[in-house]
Amino acid sequence: MNKYEVIIYWSEEDEAFVAEVPELPGCAAHGPTQEAALVSAQEAIRLWIDTAKEFGDAVPEPKGRRLIFA
Repeated sequence: MNKYEVIIYWSEEDEAFVAEVPELPGCAAHGPTQEAALVSAQEAIRLWIDTAKEFGDAVPEPKGRRLIFA
């Protein structure tokens, strides 16, 4: 399992759960359940990183969630 933040939400338009990975531009997946969307997102993350490495692009370090105190 990686440490990238994954945001999962229901999309009425797609009639599916969508899982987005904000730290990896364009990296998203979907599924009929939250769990399936997360599994698909993990595969999308792996493919995103593999593709970036193949083309010599930088792979951002996972930041995870940050707390901001005001």
